[in-house]
Amino acid sequence: MAQPIETTTTELSTEELVTTVLSCIDREREREIIARRFGLFERKETLEQIGEMLGITRERVRQLEKSVITKLRSMAEQGSIPNLTDFQTKIVELLSNSGQVARVSQIAGQLTSDSNREEQSRVAFLCQLCPELTVINEDDNYNYSVGIRSVFDEKALKSQVENLVATIKKLGEPKTIKEITRSAGLEDSKRAEALASTSKQLATLNNRWGLVKWPMVNPKNIRDKIYVILKENGKHMHFNEIAATIKDSDFKRKDVTTQAIHNELIKDKRFVLIGRGIYALKEWGYEKGTVADIITEVLKEANEPLHRDEIVKRVLKSRFVKETTILLNLQGKPQFKRVAKATYALADPA
Repeated sequence: MAQPIETTTTELSTEELVTTVLSCIDREREREIIARRFGLFERKETLEQIGEMLGITRERVRQLEKSVITKLRSMAEQGSIPNLTDFQTKIVELLSNSGQVARVSQIAGQLTSDSNREEQSRVAFLCQLCPELTVINEDDNYNYSVGIRSVFDEKALKSQVENLVATIKKLGEPKTIKEITRSAGLEDSKRAEALASTSKQLATLNNRWGLVKWPMVNPKNIRDKIYVILKENGKHMHFNEIAATIKDSDFKRKDVTTQAIHNELIKDKRFVLIGRGIYALKEWGYEKGTVADIITEVLKEANEPLHRDEIVKRVLKSRFVKETTILLNLQGKPQFKRVAKATYALADPA
């Protein structure tokens, strides 16, 4: 998880500052466009929605928006917008303590105790006007983020993020940010983590980063969460234990019933029942089947009779059952025959 931005100052009133900025716009129509396009007081609206409301074309709305933002940025560079310089100084201070870049949602959460969607929109809007800041707009690959311009411009910032994504793809599995930092040829793991947090292609869980499509860092359903729990545990677990661990985890939407978890364990091919209510991952070498099926496979692979102790030893590698269960199968199933004292082989086909 990305490190929290450190701050000890009092809350900043972004709503008041946004109101001040809007008062620098001469025409009411243009103030309306900016407020609605950036979602400064209500939800964001599209060019089409605003154009329909104002009785102008979509293209005209776009032109007016661009013109107003250009003017506001020019005023900001000249220091003509009251209190905006103080806001910029505060954001640079916060970013300096968090790897020089951060998601807008993270910044807003440190500026105010009520970091709702409108608050985040105001922070993003104000940051776009500040000449010392680099803003990464939200798209399919990036979260809405802000960096310090003297450290990197938009191109450099995205290039470093793309390097991290490529490095993680090459690693092929979730790793700690320190491991990723070394593999990516970077020096500062704090900055690497901050950069990683801006990407929608990456996710983190249990202090490891990976691709968002990997269940180990971004479990999307009950089955994925079960997989993460078993993988983290490193050995078989009873379904009741799995359910309890999920409820105590940091997962989102973890309030699921034990029965639902048991149902998913039964249906998903990644999980293998190896004992009474006990499950393991198939990737650990376990195969589905009864104890008799496992004994059959053991004898087939040996291609010779085996002592019962050796059979028990080999079966227990893939099944968490009592030795007596294995012996009862050996003695009671017609597919096995005793060929010498305590020694068994597969019975001849009928």
